[in-house]
Amino acid sequence: MSNSKAQQIVAEARRNKEEREKGYREQALKLYPWICGRCTREFDLKNLRELTVHHVDHNHDNNPSDGSNWELLCVYCHDNEHQRFEEQIRHGGKSVSEAKSGGGTFNPFADLKSLMQNK
Repeated sequence: MSNSKAQQIVAEARRNKEEREKGYREQALKLYPWICGRCTREFDLKNLRELTVHHVDHNHDNNPSDGSNWELLCVYCHDNEHQRFEEQIRHGGKSVSEAKSGGGTFNPFADLKSLMQNK
């Protein structure tokens, strides 16, 4: 394959990726408030470029229109999430779904109903 043909293929792939990202990003920004899902930083038109769409299952081709595979994260939290995922893959451990659902077991509100009834 010639060098110019390879460059053409790469350029087309990048354009397609940008178009796909633009589509789900615009949808996500309409569905969700402009707040980072991790650090709760708020965004407006001036800094909206720093708010990214994270794919919960890490599959960038899984883009349901209901937004169920997306969360809005600031660039810092998004980078951190991907770093954690890379380390999990590299060092083994739980699967992505187990890691997401395997959070803490303590529930500070477990007995709230009975506490409220005693008042």
